[in-house]
Amino acid sequence: MQNDEQSASDAPISSDPVAVPTRKRPKPGERRVQILQALAAMLEQPGAERVTTAALAARLDVSEAALYRHFASKAQMFEGLIDFIEQSVFTLVNQIVEREDAGNEQAARIVAMLVQFAEKNPGMTRVMVGDALVFENERLQSRMNQFFDKIEATLRQALRDAASGDGSATPSVDAQVRASALTAFVVGRLQRFARSGFRRAPSEHLDAAVALML
Repeated sequence: MQNDEQSASDAPISSDPVAVPTRKRPKPGERRVQILQALAAMLEQPGAERVTTAALAARLDVSEAALYRHFASKAQMFEGLIDFIEQSVFTLVNQIVEREDAGNEQAARIVAMLVQFAEKNPGMTRVMVGDALVFENERLQSRMNQFFDKIEATLRQALRDAASGDGSATPSVDAQVRASALTAFVVGRLQRFARSGFRRAPSEHLDAAVALML
């Protein structure tokens, strides 16, 4: 008796061509991340302090118009990088403050963390010291100035407690001077790192240098 259902081996072979997989469209927000990653990577190249949107679009193999669908301006792209810097660094700062008692050791750890962040993110270093922001909107440099002001304030708090514990007659003044010196030291190390084409590591003799100031 013949089966009503056709066996799999007898099934007709489709003559349709094999479907070619199409390129997946980025998920919402994914393209923004790709743009920022590409911008940071381009800033890691020696001599790439000024990145044009045309070069950025070419790196991503998209049109400049495609970039502006995700960012209203190049300044907004740099703001995205600054957001990443602030969120990453201050998350780590808060962890240090929570785990380490206020004092010289806490301040030294914050300085070391900043230097390590710069070494791991050389493109971001150019943003932090302003080299990548020279031809951009002034508010970007203002944000980075505020970033280092917050770092200095955090160091000042840690060092004030240390000065008080050491019996200083002017703990606030002592802390302010040291915090200012440490912040200037970090900025100088990051500038040297960026302007040497990332050849001079900012962590060079770091512990000994910080010990001299503390």
